[in-house]
Amino acid sequence: MTKQPLETRIAQGRGDEPADLVLKGGRVWCMVTGARIAGDVAICGQHIVGIGAEYQGKREIDVRGKTLVPGFIDTHLHIESSCITPFEFDRCVTPRGVTTAICDPHEIANVAGLIGIEYFLNASSRTVMDIRVNLSSCVPSTHMETAGANLTARDLAPLKDHLRVIGLAEFMNYPGVIHRDPTCMEKLHAFEGCHIDGHAPLLSGRDLNAYASAGIRTEHEATSAAEATEKLQKGLRVLIREGSVSKDLEALAEVLTPVTAAYMCLCTDDRNPLDIAEHGHLDYMIRRLIEKGRDPLSVYRAASLSAAEAFGLKDRGQIAPGKRADIVVLEDITGCHAEMVFCGGVLADDAAFAAREEIPPVARASVHVPAITAASFRYAGNASETPVIGIRPGMILTDHLREEIPASDGDKRPDPSRDLARITVIERHGINGNIANGFVRGFQMTKGAIASTVCHDHHNIAVVGVDYADMALAAKRLGEIEGGFVVVEGGQVAAELALPVAGLMSLEPFEHVRDRLVDLRAAARALGVTLEEPFLQLAFVALPVIPHLKITDLGMVDVDKFEVIP
Repeated sequence: MTKQPLETRIAQGRGDEPADLVLKGGRVWCMVTGARIAGDVAICGQHIVGIGAEYQGKREIDVRGKTLVPGFIDTHLHIESSCITPFEFDRCVTPRGVTTAICDPHEIANVAGLIGIEYFLNASSRTVMDIRVNLSSCVPSTHMETAGANLTARDLAPLKDHLRVIGLAEFMNYPGVIHRDPTCMEKLHAFEGCHIDGHAPLLSGRDLNAYASAGIRTEHEATSAAEATEKLQKGLRVLIREGSVSKDLEALAEVLTPVTAAYMCLCTDDRNPLDIAEHGHLDYMIRRLIEKGRDPLSVYRAASLSAAEAFGLKDRGQIAPGKRADIVVLEDITGCHAEMVFCGGVLADDAAFAAREEIPPVARASVHVPAITAASFRYAGNASETPVIGIRPGMILTDHLREEIPASDGDKRPDPSRDLARITVIERHGINGNIANGFVRGFQMTKGAIASTVCHDHHNIAVVGVDYADMALAAKRLGEIEGGFVVVEGGQVAAELALPVAGLMSLEPFEHVRDRLVDLRAAARALGVTLEEPFLQLAFVALPVIPHLKITDLGMVDVDKFEVIP
């Protein structure tokens, strides 16, 4: 819907002329007072112009017996991690009630730099949902990895005033903030006074004080009620996260109360189409929080009004005159199954999605696999004590384990009987061809290999396996399909999903991606893998800003010391 002149909006709100669209006979749930307001909702162009009265419309839709709530706002996510383009993500989650998505395109930015961010900015003006962008603050996330790009404050500053930009995305290099690293300080100075997203797992005490003093105002990395409470008390708005791997809702639910709801929001961070199909998106989070006994008004407020207020989106979050017409029509607030969704006054149906103007993808042919053989996965070392990454299922935190692994023939080999698999990161941007090997526990793999170019945040190739030849084949296959996910068993590719856009996103419909993820999960389980979401779990094993032990193309990283292990 186009924006109508101010005079027209006033006239339609007063009833002096028929509204463009009227939703007849429902009840508006007020996120401010909690009242259920009977009457019509009048919409003029993109805006709500009337509630709680009877209106005539040029077009009318019967919503009698239904409850109308504001559209849901996902306050932090990386659309690339859904493995689909912004257009397919729009088609996938908007019908579930998500009318605004605040994204950080740092996945594609770590591969393609500003080209990737500009792709999202261009796409955001063409989707049915309203996509807003926070500019990627950490490309790369640290100095301990090789990414495909390096974005400085000077690169980002020209985009600061873009109409679709909110501010600066999650500042992951929290040690750099605390210790006043010059590069970090340059970005913080450039965006001082703007919105800045946080990312500070387990940070507490004076270090948290220092981090918040930098002007950072949100945090989605809290994984316990105590951590979330301290961060709320220190002025950070806490975003409850429930992604495909990072599942913090259970731990944080108790913190969401009628008192705190004004300062808490919901986000998914990383959620793929299979998880969305099986469970849902923000609608799933709403259902689950209510199931856990949370006050329903607090839950819906966190999903809408509180989110809008936290990110300065004053034009939404409430069904009220003058607000953007982002509306979800529900039969039952407990079930939270959207019957109709309106984005800026547009009904999110097949016709609306078909009418969009799509744009060509970017960052094709971005996967450059160096020369590798089975021997590339050997792990030399004299000392038998060896650092091992310990997976925590359903979390991106990992444990720093130490195991006795003696070398044989100059190689510390994987040992499935002890759940010790090889984990390897291969630089794929064509910069240096680095290969780093280590050990990981938690995949329960007994044969074969799985590999991925979704490898946060540098998005090099990550391979986990117990058979070197299968690992080599998996990595090479990723180069042939322009990136994605691959499962190899016994010298054969058992399942794969091509993600040719920056090695992160498919060009296929989300239904195709969902079905391939089913195949991949089954193929991984045939190798003995027990993790519910092995590919995204693998991706986070390489993120050196999440405690405690990770691996990049430079080697094993002790995140607590913020250094590569010699």
